[in-house]
Amino acid sequence: MYRRMMSLVSLRFLLIGVLCLSGCVTSNTDNRTMGTIVDDNMLEVMVAKEIRRSDDAYKGAHLVVAAYDGLILIVGQVPSDALKKQATTVAEGMYKVEPGNVHNHLTIGGPTTLLARTNDGYLTTRAKTSLVLDEGLRGLRIKVLTENGVVFLLGSVTRAQADRAVEVISKTYGVQKIVKVFAYIDSDEPL
Repeated sequence: MYRRMMSLVSLRFLLIGVLCLSGCVTSNTDNRTMGTIVDDNMLEVMVAKEIRRSDDAYKGAHLVVAAYDGLILIVGQVPSDALKKQATTVAEGMYKVEPGNVHNHLTIGGPTTLLARTNDGYLTTRAKTSLVLDEGLRGLRIKVLTENGVVFLLGSVTRAQADRAVEVISKTYGVQKIVKVFAYIDSDEPL
């Protein structure tokens, strides 16, 4: 019993270590610093926490917050339009969040089913794989998030790279819609 518990504890620490190290890998085309990456991860947690804290009606809601270099994406389902608007207001009031950088794509209704969320995870994996396998997009850091069949793309890319990413992901079976939440950069470099 003791040996089994120790091996489970060891396995957990190994998994945590691998996850931490995988988060440290950056691409030379990613213009974010390690500090910005950490800030984005913390911002995701803090924005979601503050939105939920702002009203008890968020308890049954499904909220997902993603951040990339100051861009904030809020997706999921809430019971009312007032809660949707409140989520934007709360996010815009957060430290390090510029009002124009909050993209609220919450829908009004009940939370999606476990099956729908599982399918969303599968679509996200397929979309990311498509991006990695594409020669012109391989090194780019584009964050992919799927909610109820809609694929959201975040990152700092050129317009040509954004268009290419949409073209590649649109070929993924099951994708209903693609929403670009990019910060566009100017670059003379080819794809």
